[in-house]
Amino acid sequence: MATIPITTRGAEKLKVELHRLKTVDRPSVINAIAEARAQGDLSENAEYDAAKDRQGFIEGRIQEIEGKLSAAQVIDPATLDAGGKVVFGATVELEDQTTGESVKYQIVGEDEADLKLGLINISSPIARALIGKEEGDTAEVQAPGGIKYFEIVSVSYL
Repeated sequence: MATIPITTRGAEKLKVELHRLKTVDRPSVINAIAEARAQGDLSENAEYDAAKDRQGFIEGRIQEIEGKLSAAQVIDPATLDAGGKVVFGATVELEDQTTGESVKYQIVGEDEADLKLGLINISSPIARALIGKEEGDTAEVQAPGGIKYFEIVSVSYL
C-alpha cells in the first residue's frame, strides 16, 4: 500500500476521531442494540435496524482511519527545509494576476483539506500547479472557469 502524506495536525485529528469512535460511539451503539433487542420481535424493530446500520458505519470508519494511519507518512511542516520551494505542508501566499486578489493556502492531505480554512488537498489542481515552484514564479491553474494565473508571493513552512 502506498504511503499517504499527512501533516502532524491531520494525523492527530484522525487519532482523536478514532479514539472517540472506539470509546464513545461504539459502546453507545452496542447499548442501543441491546435495548432494541430487549423490545422483542426484531423483524419489525426500526430502532434495532437503525442501531445495526449505525454500528456498521462506525466499524467501517474505524477500519478506514486505522488503514489511513497505518499507511500515513506524517510530515511536520515546521521541520521542512525545501529551500523556498512549494512542497507538501508548505503555506503559500498567492496573488491572482487577473484580479489582484491575495489568498493563502496550506497544502495538506486529503483528510485535512478544508477550503474555508485555507487547507487545500495535495491532489487538487491548484496544489498540483504549485508543487515545485518558488517565490516569484507564476503558476498556471486549470480552474472550472478557465485558466487562472497566480504569482507566488511567499512560501513558508509553519
